[in-house]
Amino acid sequence: MKIAVTGKGGAGKSTLAAALAHLARSEGHTVLAVDADPDANLAFALGIPEAERGKIVPISRQKELIEKRTGAKLKQFGQIFRLNPEISDVADRFSYQFRGIHLLVLGAIEAGGSGCACPENVFLRNLLSHIVLQRDEFVIVDLEAGIEHLGRGTAQGVDMMIAVVEPTTQSLGTAKSILQLAGQVGIRNVRFVGNKVQSEAERSFLQACLEPSKTLGLIPYSERIREADLSGTAVVDELDEPVRRAFREVYDAVRSNG
Repeated sequence: MKIAVTGKGGAGKSTLAAALAHLARSEGHTVLAVDADPDANLAFALGIPEAERGKIVPISRQKELIEKRTGAKLKQFGQIFRLNPEISDVADRFSYQFRGIHLLVLGAIEAGGSGCACPENVFLRNLLSHIVLQRDEFVIVDLEAGIEHLGRGTAQGVDMMIAVVEPTTQSLGTAKSILQLAGQVGIRNVRFVGNKVQSEAERSFLQACLEPSKTLGLIPYSERIREADLSGTAVVDELDEPVRRAFREVYDAVRSNG
């Protein structure tokens, strides 16, 4: 199953991606978690210790690898380079394993409309496409807000896109934009998860604004999640029971609707 998680910055998409990764692994799935957000918070949300996080080198900074596979030097203009570099072994060779989850940090990927055809950008886009279209695993991709990272073919290979939404008008606006963009590139299965819900009023607000058939669940606000963020421990290790149950319900809904 291939899942892409997106949403407004700070909405909690990395937290959700990490929780889904741990839950899938707990059921025995082979899990590949891909951090495609330049802010690269997924290792933190998974609970990888700080000393170990420092050892993870994003693929975009693997200069020797990219130059060898593309046949071009980085940061040089006017070069001819391979548009389809060999990338089939990259996820296995360069992912970091933590509690049975394989994490691959891509680093910065230029947005689709930026016009960048540099070797590193072509390499990363080919890699993400290969992971989504060819890998036979439970794949979770933590995206930056929006879907520009996904080419049309890659996007159509995603089984589900989840937009994480806070109970704010701004966050809902981002979610609606994501839904519109997803339709333009052929993603039909777009779902929503409400996050950081602190009151019945906020719950009612989200329920009124999100189409029920497209909503996987609502996650209550939790100080325990905030404490996990501060301490750098795995979110799933710090959940109180109502929040743990809410994440489990979302995971079950993902499995049922993917």
